[in-house]
Amino acid sequence: MKNLLTDVTGVRVGHADDRALGSGVTTILFDNPAVAAIDVRGGGPGIREGALLDPVNVVEKVDAIALSGGSAFGLEAADGVQAWLAEQGRGFRIREAIVPIVPGAICFDLLNGGNKHWGRFAPYRDLGYAAAAAASTSFALGSVGAGLGASVANLKGGLGSASAKTEDGVCVGAIAVVNAVGTTTIGDGPWFWAAPFEIDAEFGGRGMPASFTSDMLKMRLKGGAAANASENTTLAVVVTDAALTKPQAQRLAMIAQTGFARAIYPVHAPLDGDVVFAAATGEKAIDPLIGLTELGMVAANAVARAIARGVFAATALPFPGALPAWKDRFG
Repeated sequence: MKNLLTDVTGVRVGHADDRALGSGVTTILFDNPAVAAIDVRGGGPGIREGALLDPVNVVEKVDAIALSGGSAFGLEAADGVQAWLAEQGRGFRIREAIVPIVPGAICFDLLNGGNKHWGRFAPYRDLGYAAAAAASTSFALGSVGAGLGASVANLKGGLGSASAKTEDGVCVGAIAVVNAVGTTTIGDGPWFWAAPFEIDAEFGGRGMPASFTSDMLKMRLKGGAAANASENTTLAVVVTDAALTKPQAQRLAMIAQTGFARAIYPVHAPLDGDVVFAAATGEKAIDPLIGLTELGMVAANAVARAIARGVFAATALPFPGALPAWKDRFG
């Protein structure tokens, strides 16, 4: 166990980013098509193929999931992933036609100081292709891929991941792009809201404050004003080796979404785009009631840990006025 999404067998992750741009793409590839669904809690999501993931619709499995910066421009990242998959002969077959199925979601990082004057066409399709080509079972955390340009209210955001197993040995992993309007830390201190779920000091081991003050519970928003609530989104993908139906995968996404509330304060704002994808590779049978409940519980904890790890591992952008990283302030 590497404490990464790729602890689930048959899953690979790739990053591609541009430091001058201050943005990038992360691709989750499945060696074999995976059953997938989605849960959306934010009021301003940016999603590709979201309707396809509804349990009432026909296509059950996906070949990859693309996460990107760039706001709506970043939805093109999935086109690049699709192009790479098509070159491999991967996709949903309709007679002699093959169509790679690549849902995606984006976060807003257009005002982080990077050079977004890209000309006629945005670079995200090419970044998506590069991220797919780079996919591996090992990948970096922090200011990389779709997390390169991310931020939270008071610190640099980033990309994090975590994994765990149920008591029966079912594996679940999470990856998160943390670009929240709220905070992942408590007050002005180093403590992460996700501290009760931390394992082996994976995000600093600072625990919780000795006591809470009213100041710690005040609302802190990105830019210090509610008007900036559109400049954020947290994206997550949860993958398990359990055998799930599409409705069960959606329930897993719904339960896993509670991990956001354990790690971000406040969360699911009206103009957030908070999204959780859930995918299942189908290796291990589970009980449809108690087994799925436990799996969701473990997944939610993994999501909270992934969010904290993303901020913990981040490094500040080299632009004027950039937010400091957690390690700059507390490391």
